[in-house]
Amino acid sequence: MRRFAELFEALDTTTSTNAKVAAIVAYLRSANPDDAAWAVYVLIGRRPKRSVGPALLRRWLSEESALPDWLVEDSYASVGDLAETIALLVQPNAQLLAEKSEVSLTQWFEQRILPLRALDEVAQHAQVTHWWRSLCYRESFLVNKLLTGSLRVGVSRTLVTRALSEVLERPRVDVERGLMGEWQPSGQFWRDLAAGTTASGLLHPYPFYLASPLERPASELGPRERWLAEWKWDGIRGQIVRREDECVLWSRGEDLITERFPEIIAAARTLRSGTVLDGEVMCWRGDAPLPFATLQKRIGRKTVGPAILAEAPARFVAYDLLEKDGVDLRPASLHARRAALAEMLRGAPPALAISQPLAEASWESLALVRDTSRALGVEGVMLKDLDSPYGTGRQRGAWWKWKIEPLVFDGVMIYAAAGHGRRSNLYTDYTFGVWDGDALVPVAKAYSGLNDDEIRTLDRWIRAHTRERFGPVRSVEPLQVFELAYEGIAASPRHKSGIAVRFPRIVRWRHDKPAAEADSLADLRQVLANQSRAVG
Repeated sequence: MRRFAELFEALDTTTSTNAKVAAIVAYLRSANPDDAAWAVYVLIGRRPKRSVGPALLRRWLSEESALPDWLVEDSYASVGDLAETIALLVQPNAQLLAEKSEVSLTQWFEQRILPLRALDEVAQHAQVTHWWRSLCYRESFLVNKLLTGSLRVGVSRTLVTRALSEVLERPRVDVERGLMGEWQPSGQFWRDLAAGTTASGLLHPYPFYLASPLERPASELGPRERWLAEWKWDGIRGQIVRREDECVLWSRGEDLITERFPEIIAAARTLRSGTVLDGEVMCWRGDAPLPFATLQKRIGRKTVGPAILAEAPARFVAYDLLEKDGVDLRPASLHARRAALAEMLRGAPPALAISQPLAEASWESLALVRDTSRALGVEGVMLKDLDSPYGTGRQRGAWWKWKIEPLVFDGVMIYAAAGHGRRSNLYTDYTFGVWDGDALVPVAKAYSGLNDDEIRTLDRWIRAHTRERFGPVRSVEPLQVFELAYEGIAASPRHKSGIAVRFPRIVRWRHDKPAAEADSLADLRQVLANQSRAVG
């Protein structure tokens, strides 16, 4: 654990990509296979089920620190991170610290953290507080992050696979595929990953190929006929894997969502074994897609009943064929893969369809069609080089997403919360409201879009203009206006405002606009009404 804590600190204190890769490589080369597997598991964002909830940890912290509750809460609000607050307030016992023997990362997970869930609260309390007293600050912080399942490591999956490729001396694309799907960290998994056998015979998906935003005129891509154009569907990216008389559906987040879409699985079972399709899971009725909000009714369910099946019928819109008769087609051109896909899906059940190309012959005419995207319930146009193979991750040049301009509104900041990691001492997570009569109603949360100077300036303003404190959250004077962009809007009875906006982010700080001139709830409801009429 000591060495993994050192790795975490090295990753958290540098912004250099090469330095991060070098730190991961150094750790993995010296770790035993079990620890290496657990380290990779954590670094790519996997986490075991939470062992102890934050409410219990906060209560135990008050007891162990021998500080008044108000001071503990004030410290937590100032630090902004529970794990760090514990590590700062609970001083280790010098004797326990001296007697402590090194415990490996694997032992921490398999002999300490995971078994904790089976203990009663009294035993959990005794065990966890003993760890607090016997660990130095850095290890205490990390263990508490692992306990709560809230560890965020400052590396992307791409950097981890790059380091793994160097350590294992295997192509990155093979390493990436070996990490796909469900797997448990172990020495055997590490050896299988090194040998390239982790996904052999299993129902694992392929690594997803991701498009990059097109930030220049489409005409600069070259001749129009070289590019496949299709709608950028507003659903869940997924892969259908049909192998060995089994059929499963994976999301891009590597979650098995098979049970949630039985009609798609029933249709996919008509495919031959050794088939993998890449596409979009959507709700669809008749000739048109349904809003993403309809799909959300199925996302959170493990199983679905007849009422939801009728209300939100699903379809898999396929746009690529990755495997046919057990043969990996990714190295083939998109033109060849699409031809094979069209042949395969000819006569397929309605729940399994192909994404149809847009036929406009010029960039100018395609741009006019793209302008109708929002009215059709799509996000824009995808552009794919017909000569391109199917890549791994986000590789610029062959796949582009030509999205329509986002919707925007002006909101007033009403709450602020502390950030995470290096920004845990700054207020970087904001809640914005719009006017409903004389009151501000919260409609969006956002934490991206400001530069470092703006964040520091806003942080000072928040501290000087706080109305109330609720743990790590502050209510602030409703004076600051921000322009926020978002991708879509839907009715939502779960929200006080009755609406929910998708992917909100800050566009700019409106120093020029007083709070009284921010948008109203009526304005957003009108956008929702216009959208509903257009899609309907």
